[in-house]
Amino acid sequence: MLIRHRPDLTDNDVTDKALYLRRREFITGAAGLGLAGVGLAGLGGAAASAAPLAFSKGFSTTEKPTPRNDVTSYNNFYEFGVDKGDPAENAGKLKTRPWTVRVDGACEAPRTFDIDDLIKANKLEERIYRLRCVEGWSMVIPWVGFPLKDLIAAVKPTSKARFVAFETLLRPSEMTGQRWDVLQWPYREGLRIDEAVHPLTLIAVGLYGETLPNQNGAPLRLVVPWKYGFKSIKSITRISLVERQPPTAWNLSAPREYGFYSNVNPAVDHPRWSQATERRIGEFRRRDTLAFNGYGEWVADMYRGMDLKRNF
Repeated sequence: MLIRHRPDLTDNDVTDKALYLRRREFITGAAGLGLAGVGLAGLGGAAASAAPLAFSKGFSTTEKPTPRNDVTSYNNFYEFGVDKGDPAENAGKLKTRPWTVRVDGACEAPRTFDIDDLIKANKLEERIYRLRCVEGWSMVIPWVGFPLKDLIAAVKPTSKARFVAFETLLRPSEMTGQRWDVLQWPYREGLRIDEAVHPLTLIAVGLYGETLPNQNGAPLRLVVPWKYGFKSIKSITRISLVERQPPTAWNLSAPREYGFYSNVNPAVDHPRWSQATERRIGEFRRRDTLAFNGYGEWVADMYRGMDLKRNF
């Protein structure tokens, strides 16, 4: 396993909760970032309220976590609106129970998982990861979840599984942003199979030790810490193992601006702004962007020999 405690990030580096929630004051700058889980049954059809999760400590950093209030109030989740504060204001309408996730495609044992059964069946870990938005802002978030590779292994992928395609819930009655043609709905994302089964790739079901808030992608989302944040698809309902590179939402919308790989790369600018620096939510001075968001030690070998400017 490549997961190990990292000396450069600590609990002091997690962004403070209150700061994350005060999203309005950051909008301008952003345009320029070993126990089974506690079951959530009994919530019926309502959106899951925050509930504590049982988890062990996993991969960490020495950076201060972003305050929980900031993490839950400053979001990109276009299914609930295009402004940073819209998800926190509008996502309460989303019903996260009952919820199932279909895992199918090039595998021997396709299966539909109930979210509560899935949480109970997996050993949850806290992973404190950096999050780098393609817009030039960043956070440090203590996620709770389990490795995606464990879910993929459960359906026994075949040799034809070269990529993994993800799909978000399509429910415009509750996800009101889907009523507008901002993107091609439902939201879709994809990874190469080696990226998907990498030990750092996480299925998150919580943050800050509690169940995942709706605006952060409840009841489960993908977290790929070395890629820009839009790759970490939220509110997942389907995961498919496929032979060919799948279409992805932002690449379909603006292929010159959002490539399939979207690895954090300070040497490759967005067509409309530099990626050389970023602004950590809660800070006013910009900091240098790290290649692969600082996780190159673990992931760079997957891209050896690739032209990362062409395959951005």
